[in-house]
Amino acid sequence: MILTLAVSGYRSLRDLVLPLDRITLVTGANGSGKSSLYRSIRLLAEVAQGQAIASLAAEGGLNSTLWAGPEAFSRAMKTGEQPVQGVLRKGVVSLKLGFADEDYGYAIDLGLPADAGHSMFSMDPEIKAEALWAGEALSRSNEIAGRNGPAVRVLNERGQRLPVLQNLARFDSMMTHAADPKDGLELLVMRERMRAWRFYDHLRTDRDAPSRFPKVGTRTPVLSGDGGDLAAALQTILEIGDERGLADAIDDAFPGGGIEISVNDGYFELLMRQKGLLRPLRASELSDGTLRYLLLTAALLSPRPAPLVVLNEPETSLHPALLEPLARLIGRAAQKTQVIVVSHALPLVSELAAEKDCVRYELRKELGETVVDGVDAPRWAWPKR
Repeated sequence: MILTLAVSGYRSLRDLVLPLDRITLVTGANGSGKSSLYRSIRLLAEVAQGQAIASLAAEGGLNSTLWAGPEAFSRAMKTGEQPVQGVLRKGVVSLKLGFADEDYGYAIDLGLPADAGHSMFSMDPEIKAEALWAGEALSRSNEIAGRNGPAVRVLNERGQRLPVLQNLARFDSMMTHAADPKDGLELLVMRERMRAWRFYDHLRTDRDAPSRFPKVGTRTPVLSGDGGDLAAALQTILEIGDERGLADAIDDAFPGGGIEISVNDGYFELLMRQKGLLRPLRASELSDGTLRYLLLTAALLSPRPAPLVVLNEPETSLHPALLEPLARLIGRAAQKTQVIVVSHALPLVSELAAEKDCVRYELRKELGETVVDGVDAPRWAWPKR
Protein backbone atom coordinates (compact mmCIF):
# COMPACT_ATOMS: atom_id res chain seq x y z
CA MET A 1 0.00 0.00 0.00
CA ILE A 2 1.24 3.48 -0.84
CA LEU A 3 1.84 5.43 2.37
CA THR A 4 3.04 8.75 0.95
CA LEU A 5 2.50 10.64 -2.30
CA ALA A 6 4.69 13.66 -3.16
CA VAL A 7 4.39 16.12 -6.05
CA SER A 8 6.40 19.29 -6.65
CA GLY A 9 6.21 21.75 -9.51
CA TYR A 10 3.37 20.13 -11.45
CA ARG A 11 0.72 22.63 -12.55
CA SER A 12 -0.90 24.04 -9.37
CA LEU A 13 0.84 21.46 -7.14
CA ARG A 14 3.82 23.56 -6.07
CA ASP A 15 4.84 21.35 -3.14
CA LEU A 16 2.45 18.71 -1.85
CA VAL A 17 3.22 15.71 0.38
CA LEU A 18 0.21 13.64 1.45
CA PRO A 19 -0.18 10.50 3.56
CA LEU A 20 -2.51 7.97 1.92
CA ASP A 21 -4.70 5.25 3.40
CA ARG A 22 -6.51 2.17 2.16
CA ILE A 23 -9.14 4.56 0.72
CA THR A 24 -8.08 8.11 -0.09
CA LEU A 25 -10.72 10.66 -1.06
CA VAL A 26 -9.75 13.79 -2.97
CA THR A 27 -12.40 16.47 -3.32
CA GLY A 28 -12.65 20.22 -3.75
CA ALA A 29 -14.18 22.93 -5.89
CA ASN A 30 -13.74 23.09 -9.66
CA GLY A 31 -10.23 24.30 -10.46
CA SER A 32 -8.84 23.37 -7.04
CA GLY A 33 -6.30 20.91 -8.48
CA LYS A 34 -8.11 17.57 -8.35
CA SER A 35 -7.38 16.75 -11.99
CA SER A 36 -3.74 17.80 -11.58
CA LEU A 37 -3.33 15.44 -8.64
CA TYR A 38 -4.94 12.62 -10.62
CA ARG A 39 -2.70 13.28 -13.63
CA SER A 40 0.42 13.40 -11.46
CA ILE A 41 -0.30 9.87 -10.17
CA ARG A 42 -0.94 8.68 -13.69
CA LEU A 43 2.32 10.29 -14.82
CA LEU A 44 4.17 8.32 -12.15
CA ALA A 45 2.69 5.11 -13.51
CA GLU A 46 3.75 6.12 -17.02
CA VAL A 47 7.36 6.32 -15.85
CA ALA A 48 7.27 2.55 -15.34
CA GLN A 49 5.75 2.14 -18.81
CA GLY A 50 8.43 4.30 -20.44
CA GLN A 51 5.79 6.82 -21.54
CA ALA A 52 6.24 9.75 -19.16
CA ILE A 53 8.26 11.94 -21.53
CA ALA A 54 5.77 11.43 -24.37
CA SER A 55 2.89 12.15 -22.01
CA LEU A 56 4.41 15.43 -20.86
CA ALA A 57 5.16 16.41 -24.45
CA ALA A 58 1.51 15.74 -25.32
CA GLU A 59 0.49 18.16 -22.56
CA GLY A 60 2.52 20.88 -24.27
CA GLY A 61 5.97 20.10 -22.91
CA LEU A 62 7.50 20.76 -19.53
CA ASN A 63 6.98 24.52 -19.72
CA SER A 64 3.22 23.96 -20.02
CA THR A 65 3.02 21.63 -17.04
CA LEU A 66 5.35 23.34 -14.59
CA TRP A 67 4.12 25.41 -11.65
CA ALA A 68 3.33 28.80 -13.20
CA GLY A 69 3.67 30.92 -10.08
CA PRO A 70 6.76 32.34 -8.36
CA GLU A 71 9.33 30.10 -6.75
CA ALA A 72 8.27 31.42 -3.34
CA PHE A 73 5.69 33.80 -1.92
CA SER A 74 6.82 36.68 0.26
CA ARG A 75 4.85 37.60 3.37
CA ALA A 76 3.65 40.77 1.63
CA MET A 77 2.34 38.72 -1.31
CA LYS A 78 0.43 36.44 1.03
CA THR A 79 -1.16 39.33 2.91
CA GLY A 80 -2.00 41.15 -0.32
CA GLU A 81 0.24 44.14 0.49
CA GLN A 82 2.03 43.65 -2.81
CA PRO A 83 1.02 41.83 -6.00
CA VAL A 84 2.25 38.34 -6.76
CA GLN A 85 5.35 38.69 -8.87
CA GLY A 86 8.40 36.74 -9.82
CA VAL A 87 11.43 36.77 -7.54
CA LEU A 88 15.06 35.91 -8.19
CA ARG A 89 15.08 32.13 -8.65
CA LYS A 90 17.40 30.27 -6.28
CA GLY A 91 16.61 26.69 -7.29
CA VAL A 92 16.55 24.85 -10.59
CA VAL A 93 13.39 24.41 -12.62
CA SER A 94 12.00 20.95 -11.95
CA LEU A 95 8.97 18.72 -11.85
CA LYS A 96 9.24 16.08 -9.15
CA LEU A 97 7.06 13.05 -8.52
CA GLY A 98 7.43 10.37 -5.89
CA PHE A 99 5.80 7.91 -3.53
CA ALA A 100 6.68 5.55 -0.73
CA ASP A 101 4.92 2.31 0.07
CA GLU A 102 5.37 -0.18 2.87
CA ASP A 103 8.81 -1.36 1.77
CA TYR A 104 10.19 0.86 -1.02
CA GLY A 105 10.04 4.43 -2.22
CA TYR A 106 10.71 5.99 -5.61
CA ALA A 107 11.12 9.55 -6.89
CA ILE A 108 11.97 11.20 -10.19
CA ASP A 109 13.13 14.74 -11.01
CA LEU A 110 12.50 16.09 -14.50
CA GLY A 111 13.95 19.33 -15.80
CA LEU A 112 14.51 21.48 -18.84
CA PRO A 113 16.67 19.97 -21.60
CA ALA A 114 20.27 21.10 -21.73
CA ASP A 115 20.03 21.66 -25.49
CA ALA A 116 16.77 23.63 -25.37
CA GLY A 117 16.48 25.61 -28.58
CA HIS A 118 19.05 23.47 -30.39
CA SER A 119 16.89 20.44 -31.06
CA MET A 120 13.51 19.84 -32.67
CA PHE A 121 12.72 17.78 -29.55
CA SER A 122 13.10 20.74 -27.23
CA MET A 123 9.64 20.08 -25.75
CA ASP A 124 10.94 16.82 -24.29
CA PRO A 125 11.98 17.19 -20.63
CA GLU A 126 15.10 15.49 -19.32
CA ILE A 127 15.26 13.06 -16.44
CA LYS A 128 17.79 14.69 -14.13
CA ALA A 129 17.69 12.34 -11.16
CA GLU A 130 15.92 9.24 -9.86
CA ALA A 131 16.12 7.25 -6.65
CA LEU A 132 14.78 4.01 -5.25
CA TRP A 133 15.11 3.45 -1.53
CA ALA A 134 14.04 1.20 1.32
CA GLY A 135 11.91 2.66 4.07
CA GLU A 136 9.83 5.75 4.63
CA ALA A 137 11.97 8.54 3.17
CA LEU A 138 15.11 8.78 1.06
CA SER A 139 18.44 9.18 2.85
CA ARG A 140 22.06 8.52 2.03
CA SER A 141 22.03 5.26 3.95
CA ASN A 142 18.91 3.61 2.48
CA GLU A 143 19.24 4.34 -1.25
CA ILE A 144 19.09 1.13 -3.28
CA ALA A 145 19.41 2.60 -6.77
CA GLY A 146 20.16 6.12 -7.91
CA ARG A 147 20.47 7.97 -11.18
CA ASN A 148 22.21 11.31 -11.75
CA GLY A 149 22.40 12.42 -15.35
CA PRO A 150 23.32 9.40 -17.49
CA ALA A 151 24.80 7.27 -14.68
CA VAL A 152 22.89 4.66 -12.66
CA ARG A 153 24.30 3.03 -9.54
CA VAL A 154 22.76 0.06 -7.74
CA LEU A 155 23.48 -1.26 -4.26
CA ASN A 156 24.82 -4.82 -4.42
CA GLU A 157 24.52 -7.56 -1.80
CA ARG A 158 27.83 -6.48 -0.21
CA GLY A 159 26.59 -2.95 0.36
CA GLN A 160 28.55 -1.43 -2.52
CA ARG A 161 26.98 1.05 -4.94
CA LEU A 162 28.23 -0.05 -8.32
CA PRO A 163 27.56 1.50 -11.74
CA VAL A 164 25.26 -0.59 -13.92
CA LEU A 165 24.74 2.04 -16.64
CA GLN A 166 26.99 4.92 -17.58
CA ASN A 167 25.24 6.38 -20.62
CA LEU A 168 21.50 6.13 -20.00
CA ALA A 169 19.66 8.42 -22.41
CA ARG A 170 18.21 11.49 -20.75
CA PHE A 171 14.71 10.51 -21.91
CA ASP A 172 14.93 6.95 -20.52
CA SER A 173 14.20 5.99 -16.93
CA MET A 174 16.27 3.64 -14.82
CA MET A 175 12.96 1.94 -14.03
CA THR A 176 12.74 0.64 -17.58
CA HIS A 177 16.43 0.27 -18.43
CA ALA A 178 18.18 -0.78 -15.21
CA ALA A 179 15.61 -3.19 -13.76
CA ASP A 180 17.26 -6.60 -13.77
CA PRO A 181 16.66 -9.84 -11.81
CA LYS A 182 20.35 -9.95 -10.86
CA ASP A 183 21.64 -6.40 -10.45
CA GLY A 184 18.41 -4.46 -10.11
CA LEU A 185 15.85 -6.78 -8.53
CA GLU A 186 14.26 -4.10 -6.36
CA LEU A 187 13.89 -1.86 -9.42
CA LEU A 188 12.22 -4.72 -11.25
CA VAL A 189 9.82 -5.36 -8.36
CA MET A 190 8.87 -1.69 -8.13
CA ARG A 191 8.50 -1.31 -11.88
CA GLU A 192 6.07 -4.21 -12.12
CA ARG A 193 4.16 -2.94 -9.10
CA MET A 194 3.72 0.48 -10.73
CA ARG A 195 2.74 -1.09 -14.04
CA ALA A 196 -0.07 -2.91 -12.24
CA TRP A 197 -1.73 0.35 -11.08
CA ARG A 198 -5.07 0.92 -12.79
CA PHE A 199 -6.77 4.14 -13.76
CA TYR A 200 -10.39 4.54 -14.76
CA ASP A 201 -11.56 7.89 -16.05
CA HIS A 202 -12.61 7.24 -19.63
CA LEU A 203 -15.17 4.46 -19.25
CA ARG A 204 -17.33 5.23 -22.24
CA THR A 205 -21.11 5.05 -22.00
CA ASP A 206 -22.14 7.04 -25.09
CA ARG A 207 -24.28 5.55 -27.84
CA ASP A 208 -21.21 4.24 -29.69
CA ALA A 209 -19.38 2.97 -26.60
CA PRO A 210 -17.59 -0.36 -27.30
CA SER A 211 -19.24 -1.98 -24.26
CA ARG A 212 -22.68 -1.59 -25.86
CA PHE A 213 -21.96 -4.04 -28.69
CA PRO A 214 -21.09 -7.75 -28.91
CA LYS A 215 -17.37 -8.31 -28.96
CA VAL A 216 -15.08 -11.31 -29.25
CA GLY A 217 -14.27 -12.34 -25.70
CA THR A 218 -11.45 -14.10 -23.92
CA ARG A 219 -10.85 -14.50 -20.19
CA THR A 220 -10.55 -10.93 -18.95
CA PRO A 221 -9.43 -10.58 -15.31
CA VAL A 222 -8.72 -6.85 -15.80
CA LEU A 223 -11.24 -4.49 -17.42
CA SER A 224 -9.70 -2.34 -20.15
CA GLY A 225 -9.42 1.41 -19.76
CA ASP A 226 -12.35 2.14 -22.08
CA GLY A 227 -14.50 -0.74 -20.82
CA GLY A 228 -14.86 -2.30 -24.27
CA ASP A 229 -14.43 -5.83 -22.89
CA LEU A 230 -17.14 -5.45 -20.23
CA ALA A 231 -19.10 -8.60 -21.10
CA ALA A 232 -15.99 -10.80 -21.03
CA ALA A 233 -14.81 -9.16 -17.79
CA LEU A 234 -18.14 -9.82 -16.07
CA GLN A 235 -18.18 -13.44 -17.28
CA THR A 236 -14.65 -13.86 -15.94
CA ILE A 237 -15.84 -12.66 -12.52
CA LEU A 238 -18.74 -15.12 -12.68
CA GLU A 239 -16.39 -18.02 -13.43
CA ILE A 240 -13.24 -17.36 -11.39
CA GLY A 241 -13.98 -14.28 -9.27
CA ASP A 242 -16.34 -13.01 -6.60
CA GLU A 243 -19.63 -14.21 -8.10
CA ARG A 244 -21.52 -13.51 -4.87
CA GLY A 245 -20.04 -10.03 -4.60
CA LEU A 246 -21.03 -9.27 -8.19
CA ALA A 247 -24.63 -10.36 -7.58
CA ASP A 248 -24.78 -8.34 -4.37
CA ALA A 249 -23.39 -5.19 -6.03
CA ILE A 250 -25.97 -5.35 -8.81
CA ASP A 251 -28.87 -6.11 -6.47
CA ASP A 252 -27.75 -3.27 -4.17
CA ALA A 253 -28.04 -0.78 -7.01
CA PHE A 254 -30.93 -2.38 -8.93
CA PRO A 255 -33.05 -4.43 -6.51
CA GLY A 256 -34.29 -7.60 -8.14
CA GLY A 257 -31.96 -7.11 -11.11
CA GLY A 258 -29.20 -9.29 -12.48
CA ILE A 259 -26.99 -9.85 -15.51
CA GLU A 260 -26.57 -12.53 -18.14
CA ILE A 261 -23.81 -12.99 -20.69
CA SER A 262 -24.76 -14.46 -24.05
CA VAL A 263 -22.17 -15.90 -26.44
CA ASN A 264 -22.68 -16.36 -30.15
CA ASP A 265 -19.78 -17.54 -32.34
CA GLY A 266 -17.33 -16.22 -29.74
CA TYR A 267 -18.99 -12.80 -29.46
CA PHE A 268 -19.89 -11.87 -25.88
CA GLU A 269 -22.86 -9.62 -25.15
CA LEU A 270 -24.16 -8.23 -21.87
CA LEU A 271 -27.84 -8.60 -21.00
CA MET A 272 -29.45 -7.15 -17.88
CA ARG A 273 -32.60 -8.29 -16.14
CA GLN A 274 -34.58 -5.61 -14.34
CA LYS A 275 -37.52 -6.10 -12.02
CA GLY A 276 -40.87 -5.75 -13.81
CA LEU A 277 -39.54 -6.29 -17.36
CA LEU A 278 -40.52 -9.35 -19.40
CA ARG A 279 -37.16 -9.61 -21.17
CA PRO A 280 -33.58 -8.68 -20.38
CA LEU A 281 -32.21 -5.46 -21.84
CA ARG A 282 -29.23 -5.55 -24.16
CA ALA A 283 -26.24 -3.36 -23.33
CA SER A 284 -27.19 -1.10 -26.24
CA GLU A 285 -30.50 -0.33 -24.46
CA LEU A 286 -29.08 0.53 -21.03
CA SER A 287 -28.96 4.08 -19.73
CA ASP A 288 -25.58 5.76 -19.41
CA GLY A 289 -25.75 5.59 -15.61
CA THR A 290 -26.67 1.90 -15.51
CA LEU A 291 -23.88 1.02 -17.92
CA ARG A 292 -21.34 3.10 -15.98
CA TYR A 293 -22.25 1.37 -12.73
CA LEU A 294 -21.74 -2.04 -14.37
CA LEU A 295 -18.39 -0.88 -15.76
CA LEU A 296 -17.25 0.25 -12.33
CA THR A 297 -18.45 -3.03 -10.85
CA ALA A 298 -16.34 -4.99 -13.32
CA ALA A 299 -13.33 -2.76 -12.64
CA LEU A 300 -13.55 -2.97 -8.85
CA LEU A 301 -14.36 -6.69 -8.54
CA SER A 302 -11.45 -7.77 -10.75
CA PRO A 303 -10.33 -11.36 -10.07
CA ARG A 304 -6.78 -9.98 -10.30
CA PRO A 305 -6.77 -7.16 -7.72
CA ALA A 306 -4.37 -4.30 -8.44
CA PRO A 307 -2.08 -2.79 -5.80
CA LEU A 308 -3.74 0.56 -6.61
CA VAL A 309 -6.93 1.61 -8.40
CA VAL A 310 -7.52 5.31 -9.11
CA LEU A 311 -11.04 6.47 -9.98
CA ASN A 312 -11.48 9.93 -11.44
CA GLU A 313 -15.02 11.30 -10.97
CA PRO A 314 -16.71 7.86 -10.97
CA GLU A 315 -20.05 9.56 -10.25
CA THR A 316 -20.32 10.85 -13.83
CA SER A 317 -23.73 9.94 -15.32
CA LEU A 318 -24.84 8.17 -12.13
CA HIS A 319 -28.22 8.93 -10.58
CA PRO A 320 -27.82 10.12 -6.96
CA ALA A 321 -29.52 6.89 -5.82
CA LEU A 322 -26.53 4.92 -7.14
CA LEU A 323 -23.91 6.80 -5.13
CA GLU A 324 -24.42 4.90 -1.89
CA PRO A 325 -24.25 1.48 -3.63
CA LEU A 326 -21.11 2.68 -5.43
CA ALA A 327 -19.57 3.69 -2.10
CA ARG A 328 -20.28 0.23 -0.70
CA LEU A 329 -18.80 -1.34 -3.83
CA ILE A 330 -15.61 0.72 -3.44
CA GLY A 331 -15.45 -0.24 0.23
CA ARG A 332 -15.67 -3.91 -0.69
CA ALA A 333 -12.93 -3.55 -3.31
CA ALA A 334 -10.70 -1.74 -0.79
CA GLN A 335 -10.46 -4.94 1.24
CA LYS A 336 -8.12 -6.24 -1.46
CA THR A 337 -6.70 -3.16 -3.17
CA GLN A 338 -5.85 0.43 -2.33
CA VAL A 339 -8.27 2.93 -3.87
CA ILE A 340 -7.92 6.65 -4.59
CA VAL A 341 -11.18 8.38 -5.48
CA VAL A 342 -11.19 11.88 -7.02
CA SER A 343 -14.71 13.25 -6.79
CA HIS A 344 -16.84 16.32 -6.20
CA ALA A 345 -19.99 14.31 -5.40
CA LEU A 346 -20.42 15.00 -1.69
CA PRO A 347 -22.92 12.13 -1.09
CA LEU A 348 -20.35 9.67 -2.44
CA VAL A 349 -17.51 11.27 -0.49
CA SER A 350 -19.51 11.39 2.75
CA GLU A 351 -20.52 7.74 2.44
CA LEU A 352 -16.95 6.64 1.72
CA ALA A 353 -15.54 8.78 4.54
CA ALA A 354 -17.37 6.51 6.98
CA GLU A 355 -15.38 3.50 5.77
CA LYS A 356 -12.59 2.11 7.93
CA ASP A 357 -9.03 3.16 6.95
CA CYS A 358 -10.17 6.15 4.92
CA VAL A 359 -8.62 9.62 4.67
CA ARG A 360 -10.26 12.62 3.01
CA TYR A 361 -8.54 15.67 1.52
CA GLU A 362 -10.34 18.78 0.36
CA LEU A 363 -8.20 20.78 -2.03
CA ARG A 364 -8.41 24.54 -2.35
CA LYS A 365 -6.52 27.24 -4.22
CA GLU A 366 -4.49 29.94 -2.50
CA LEU A 367 -2.69 32.40 -4.79
CA GLY A 368 -3.00 29.85 -7.57
CA GLU A 369 -1.44 27.07 -5.50
CA THR A 370 -3.28 23.91 -4.47
CA VAL A 371 -3.18 23.54 -0.70
CA VAL A 372 -4.64 21.09 1.79
CA ASP A 373 -5.36 22.29 5.31
CA GLY A 374 -4.60 20.33 8.45
CA VAL A 375 -2.24 17.78 6.92
CA ASP A 376 0.60 16.40 9.00
CA ALA A 377 2.98 15.86 6.09
CA PRO A 378 5.14 12.71 6.31
CA ARG A 379 8.92 12.97 6.25
CA TRP A 380 10.14 13.34 2.66
CA ALA A 381 13.34 14.08 0.73
CA TRP A 382 13.92 14.42 -3.01
CA PRO A 383 16.90 12.91 -4.83
CA LYS A 384 19.74 15.34 -5.52
CA ARG A 385 20.78 16.11 -9.08
